[in-house]
Amino acid sequence: MKSNSETVEKYLIELPEERKLPMSTLRNIIKNNIPDGFEEVMSYGMIGYVVPKSVYPNGYHCNPKLPLPYINIGSQKNFIVLHHLGIYGSTEILDWFVAEYPKHAKHKLDMGKGCVRFKKVNEIPYLLIKELINKISLEKYISQYEENIKLK
Repeated sequence: MKSNSETVEKYLIELPEERKLPMSTLRNIIKNNIPDGFEEVMSYGMIGYVVPKSVYPNGYHCNPKLPLPYINIGSQKNFIVLHHLGIYGSTEILDWFVAEYPKHAKHKLDMGKGCVRFKKVNEIPYLLIKELINKISLEKYISQYEENIKLK
């Protein structure tokens, strides 16, 4: 469910009541733990954390007018989603996350390439997300992104 909200605050207000606390908690964990340099924006109809164009003027290769995306969180019809392009672009971080997930969650990991779906919205493994957020610095993420683009 893509939102047309122009601000993060409006997005959070418009959420169904049962999603407000989990989404706000997830947002606060990201905001309080994301390495310096990333910026919070509305991106793709979700709350996004991006590398600002002032830091990385090339922008996102799929649309260079947009800043380089890093993380998006959103409330979908049947789950809360965490899109983490650091997982998508790093086998090391992916392997770490997959190995750690069962230690933090009661339910099986529901994951795509860089997207983690939380169907039990009151059982999001916030401590694991906090660790994940601290895994990549802005500089490391840009370097990883550029290396992956060269491989394509």
